[in-house]
Amino acid sequence: MSMPMIALSCYLLSMLTLMTPLLKPDSSNFHFKTKTSIKTAFFVSTIPLLFMINESSQSMTMSWKWFNILSTPLNITIQLDSYAILFIPIALMVSWSIIEYSLWYMHNDIKIQLFFKYLLIFLLAMMLLVSAGNLLMLFIGWEGVGIMSYMLIGWYFTRSNAGAAALQAVLYNRVGDIGFLFAMFWLISTYDSIDLNFVFSLNNSTYLLLAFIIAAASKSAQFGLHPWLASAMEGPTPVSALLHSSTMVVAGVFLLIRIHPMIKDNNTALTTCLCLGAISTAFAATCALTQNDIKKIIAFSTSSQLGLMIVAIGLNMPHLAFFHICTHAFFKAMLFLCSGSIIHNLNDEQDIRKMGGLQKTLPTTTTCISIGSLALMGTPYLAGFFSKDAIIEAINTSNVNAWALILTIVATSFTAVYSLRIIYFASMQSPRHNSISYMTENSTAINPIKRLAIGSVIAGLLINQIVLPTSPMTLTMPTYLKITALMVSALGFIIALDLANMSWTKPPSNKNLSKMLNTSFYPTTMHRLIPSSALNFSSRISTHLIDTLWLEKIGPKGLAELQLPPIMINQEVQRGLIKIYLSIFTFTTLMCLVVLQLV
Repeated sequence: MSMPMIALSCYLLSMLTLMTPLLKPDSSNFHFKTKTSIKTAFFVSTIPLLFMINESSQSMTMSWKWFNILSTPLNITIQLDSYAILFIPIALMVSWSIIEYSLWYMHNDIKIQLFFKYLLIFLLAMMLLVSAGNLLMLFIGWEGVGIMSYMLIGWYFTRSNAGAAALQAVLYNRVGDIGFLFAMFWLISTYDSIDLNFVFSLNNSTYLLLAFIIAAASKSAQFGLHPWLASAMEGPTPVSALLHSSTMVVAGVFLLIRIHPMIKDNNTALTTCLCLGAISTAFAATCALTQNDIKKIIAFSTSSQLGLMIVAIGLNMPHLAFFHICTHAFFKAMLFLCSGSIIHNLNDEQDIRKMGGLQKTLPTTTTCISIGSLALMGTPYLAGFFSKDAIIEAINTSNVNAWALILTIVATSFTAVYSLRIIYFASMQSPRHNSISYMTENSTAINPIKRLAIGSVIAGLLINQIVLPTSPMTLTMPTYLKITALMVSALGFIIALDLANMSWTKPPSNKNLSKMLNTSFYPTTMHRLIPSSALNFSSRISTHLIDTLWLEKIGPKGLAELQLPPIMINQEVQRGLIKIYLSIFTFTTLMCLVVLQLV
């Protein structure tokens, strides 16, 4: 069998394996079957990956006729190229770890089967999105992850914050869906096709590309459409881990990687990606500095890393963005699972200022948090270093916008600062939490974390050998450019260590820096000030137009003005002069009698 046929067979077998538990959704051990099916699908999906490494990178497209809309064929098209073949095993491995962890985290939940059902459908939608060969299949996967994220973020629906966060995620993603639908309908009306390979061969409009970028910006929580990502922390920790590592939020970046042949020669689209990514990565990193909730710090770090991926696409290097997606999945999922373990053991305490000293009671968890945070900040030879350092080197050696470069470098430094805060306040010094009678590291929770920790250490090195660049790489550069990312990270690390030492025992003053630089103004502005101003303005306009003008003009005042002229004429006659009335009456009576006599 040829490599493409093996890839297709393994892909279909993986999908069928994942769907198997859904044949008996009411089974009492549905959650265990789900874990087994994802584990099996992962091992099956590694077969085409091994063939791809051994042979050369080949792409295969399979299409089945579905239906037509007038002259536009809408087909079920599966495309298995190097991106899909590499990403699917990574997504399945991360999901397998998260699902296994969920068996421990959600064991007391009475609706655990439903929870696992949602997670499984969520994963299936993401696999469909990754392997889509046309925009219709991509859109089905896109909407699938969107609706499942709504269900999972609002899992604790009795909490008003959870319901609001789920709705917020959907509404922000609607903006992106409008952009995606606009692009699809434009292609159907102009070219009668939404097949990716056909569209790539044409000269596409800048507006079409901007619509795709808006779609990606909403799904990947870029600046302006980012507040939903931090709010999504209202869902259970396994949901946060799956949402932020290898499914929902990377879908936007993956869309831009897929359509990159359309973007690569359009300077407007590339510049938009570069500037949007740089602003997002810097702003989200600044937001992470001001947070004290451990899950929100990690959530903002996700938004910051997504900005870095968009920067790589703006540099015309989608392979680096994809590389960072792959390495980021491991350590980000692990950070969330570790934070969930800590929160669970501290009786649902999420404030890092009330942790501390956990290296004695939760040694494996805190070790893995340290590994994940170091990988996130780009420590040499951990997973994040290979991808992150490559992007920083690429932007240093490219002829790019200076502000984009500065913002990206600043964000890289800030990454080290908030990563160290998590390590320092969670693990080091003495405990600050209330005395807990029993703290444990359950093997069901720790095994997946260990698996992801190994991935966080070696994944970068392995994937580095597989991801081949599609553009020439700069192999020589001055030493100061080569070590820029390392130096700014080290600088951020040293400053953060000093600040953490200072703030450990010092009570917060009224002029607390994190209050002065509070970045939560954005949701307040967007969700309170603008809607409030718009509603008040609309209220005043409607009051003046409808009540003051139309209702009064047509109603009482209009009626009065209409009736007034005839009333005034009538008043001229009816003056109450009885002598004149009698004289006229007598005169007319006499005149009538004379006329009658003459007749």
